[in-house]
Amino acid sequence: MSTVNPGMDSDVFDQFLDQLERYVRERLIPAEAEVIETDKVPDDILAEMKEMGLFGLTVPEEYGGAGLNVTQYARVVQTMAYAAPAYRSIFSINVGMFNSAIKNGGTDAQKAEWWPKIASGSIACFGLTEPGSGSDSAAMQTFARPDPDGNGWILNGTKRYITNAPHADVALIMARTEKEALPKNAHVSAFIVPMDTPGISTGSPDKKMGQSGSHISDVMLDDVHVPGEALLGGETGQGFRFAMMSLDNGRISVGAASTGYARRALDSAIRYANERQAFGEPIANFQLIQQMLAESWTEIYAAEAMMADVTARVDRGENAIKQAAAFKVFASEMCGRVVDRVVQLYGGAGYLAEYDAERFFRDARIYRIYEGTTQILQLQIAKHMLRDYAAGL
Repeated sequence: MSTVNPGMDSDVFDQFLDQLERYVRERLIPAEAEVIETDKVPDDILAEMKEMGLFGLTVPEEYGGAGLNVTQYARVVQTMAYAAPAYRSIFSINVGMFNSAIKNGGTDAQKAEWWPKIASGSIACFGLTEPGSGSDSAAMQTFARPDPDGNGWILNGTKRYITNAPHADVALIMARTEKEALPKNAHVSAFIVPMDTPGISTGSPDKKMGQSGSHISDVMLDDVHVPGEALLGGETGQGFRFAMMSLDNGRISVGAASTGYARRALDSAIRYANERQAFGEPIANFQLIQQMLAESWTEIYAAEAMMADVTARVDRGENAIKQAAAFKVFASEMCGRVVDRVVQLYGGAGYLAEYDAERFFRDARIYRIYEGTTQILQLQIAKHMLRDYAAGL
């Protein structure tokens, strides 16, 4: 089957990835202490990331982006995720879920308006989860009613745990446009809402277990008026479908991030095992230490193979919902096992804040929750397996 999205020229992309790897190791990792201390990505680094085009990686070239395909995008995320998670988090909604929704559901006018802004560094957030609903769209309370004074809409509701909300320029908001829950989630629509629209406010950034410098908060919508052009695709009842299509892209991103961060943790463990002496020799010489290292490498390799497969499927235009969910489940759970082994390998030092091992452990825990918990995705995988069986596939 021919490739639907060839992406950036492979030689050019390889050069870009080499430069990015050096940037991660020479610029981002040395600045991690500042990110942790200040709980933010430094302004100069944020400006550099925008200048490098990281916020528009998947935006088509004719709109100012890099035009990467999903395979290339995942490799960039994996590379960036070798450093502190905040660096990936700040641009990942742009190039993952927001851009995917615009690509899959946006009108030509919406693409012309928002793709250049995203490519130049406008920060996006994605508003699906609410205080009383996440994966259960029937429980969604945010409501959009037609504006009686024009062709627009009035939005009311609250979104919760929204990544980048405190400093986002634009949000993709899921809202009910019908009071009753309709088949195939046809009561949910999607709206592109600038964050400076009157009536929008954000809560204080939530305090989290890990991932310093990455911010989440509530988004409150109080009689927020948006024009008719804000309705994604110009059609009601399509919001949940666009959201789920976008989440497939987001799940690939989280899987790639889990794989990159697991590699960082393992490299740290290998270095520590060679430096730490016990009984007169490096603990790297001990077979049970070697077992933990070997198990971790093997699982990372398996996740990388899954990433190569699922991204190639997406770039060929295949439906890869099941594979994207499986990759995210395996990679995030794998990362959790790797960072746990790394703490164990460090021994008592692994429990101390002065060593990286405990930070890796805290940072990695959210990957099993982001973009669909492991349990929800297992249900989704099983549902598609049973559908395939019923269809004789």
